[in-house]
Amino acid sequence: MMDPTLLPLFAGLVAILSLATLTGRLLRGRARTPEARATVDNLNARIRAWWLMVAIFALAFTFGKTVTLVLFALTSFYCLREFISLTPTRPADHRALAFAFYVFLPLQYVLIGIDWQSLFSIAIPVYAFLLLPVLAVLKHETDDFLARTAKVQWALMLTVYCISHAPALLLLKIPGFEGRNVLLLFFLVAIVQASDVLQYIFGKLWGRRKIAPVVSPNKTWEGFLGGGAAATLLGAGLFWITPFTPLQAAGMALAIVLAGFCGGLVLSAVKRSMGAKDWGRMIEGHGGALDRMDSVTFAAPLFFHLTNYYFVP
Repeated sequence: MMDPTLLPLFAGLVAILSLATLTGRLLRGRARTPEARATVDNLNARIRAWWLMVAIFALAFTFGKTVTLVLFALTSFYCLREFISLTPTRPADHRALAFAFYVFLPLQYVLIGIDWQSLFSIAIPVYAFLLLPVLAVLKHETDDFLARTAKVQWALMLTVYCISHAPALLLLKIPGFEGRNVLLLFFLVAIVQASDVLQYIFGKLWGRRKIAPVVSPNKTWEGFLGGGAAATLLGAGLFWITPFTPLQAAGMALAIVLAGFCGGLVLSAVKRSMGAKDWGRMIEGHGGALDRMDSVTFAAPLFFHLTNYYFVP
């Protein structure tokens, strides 16, 4: 059953999104220039996508661990498909790709489901990394072999191994916090997404100095610092749903913000290198699934291991 603490949290999200929806409509009516209308339209598209994402997460959290794992497994599948679709492959890579999609991806989430944390931690970075190039080399094609192999390995690492650390928070045995680990998952997702939104808002309102104009033209120092600070304060305010003190919650939120920012920047560089603006078009206003999960790829493993190191005996 859903943890009763989640009810006021989701009620708060619904209230915030309702206010954001109303504000977006008012701004749309007041926008006069084409640039202003485009900005407001982008904001409203993001708000609509947020309604959908909140509904999906509420459904998963309501029905428990199995549905949550299925949700994240599907997310990893779509992210992996987007990564592979955007980057070129050859017929010689198809056997390795089949193992990535249909063996190692489901295996990673099954290991979480059966609480096999030790194998979960090494299945992909050890066994998949060793097996995938063997499967490719058996096709006897050596052209760009290193680049092709590294791409498949890195795609699996980012979209499956890293993202799976979010639901893997359900594995952690924290004294005094038994049965409430879903709140850690809520904390992670809330801080990651709030940081992205707040950095976008701060950047649009006060952004002047670009951080990496070639890689991600919309990221500014003002947006990063203002949005990151606001998300860190949000994390401190949510300490009551975690096993952390307010200061520890702020520190964890800051780590999530920094890691998420790095993930977004790195995956933006991959997109730019392929001449693409978005990973896909699955979510209106947000691009593809990987456009929404790029921050999670870096933030989830860091948050998992920090929590595991400091709070699990």
